[in-house]
Amino acid sequence: MTRVLVIDDEPQIVRALVINLKARKYEVDAAHDGATALQLAAARHPDVVVLDLGLPDMDGVEVIRGLRGWTRVPILVLSARHTSDEKVEALDAGADDYVTKPFGMDELLARLRAAVRRAEPVGAGEDEATTVETEEFTVDLAAKKVNRDGRDVRLTPTEWHLLEVLVRNTGRLVSQKQLLQEVWGPSYGTETNYLRVYMAQLRRKLEPDPSHPRYLLTEAGMGYRFSANSSVSTS
Repeated sequence: MTRVLVIDDEPQIVRALVINLKARKYEVDAAHDGATALQLAAARHPDVVVLDLGLPDMDGVEVIRGLRGWTRVPILVLSARHTSDEKVEALDAGADDYVTKPFGMDELLARLRAAVRRAEPVGAGEDEATTVETEEFTVDLAAKKVNRDGRDVRLTPTEWHLLEVLVRNTGRLVSQKQLLQEVWGPSYGTETNYLRVYMAQLRRKLEPDPSHPRYLLTEAGMGYRFSANSSVSTS
């Protein structure tokens, strides 16, 4: 059974989420502040986190960073903060999705299911050519791991899914719309700021010089391309 950690200081929102999630056979833990949330996450190991940014004791972005220090659990932000900069800050800290309040319960639950799916391991036998090697790192599609300099690179579920789509299409242009819809879902065809944030994060973790990427290449105005051989892109 999927375990959800709900972190929000508004009792009515927590109550509504708990009722709706339990009705759909999720196990639910709830926290009303950041410190309790981090303790619960460490003790209960949730499969997905639903997080409000406006907490009484710390900013939700600090909670994201605290979680990302040790876990790749999918984090779905639920917040009244609407500006692009605030969304980018949360995504940059390691959130996997962002829903603004007020929100529709059906949409929130659909995004939660998508976040959980992205984090699920690939079943045995689903992949044939499972390993892609570059001069800098190796991508193991079956194990959902990236190794660089003999060490595993810690990627969030969304970072992994984005890389996976690109690697499975090695050498081919993948359009912005295709990436958004495959990684985030069919309603995300125009959220290009998501792509910029996550591509920047992947480049920081994988490229020898993130400002001059050799493997995760931008095709200006069209999309992105993964090259297993060293190439040079301007952005």
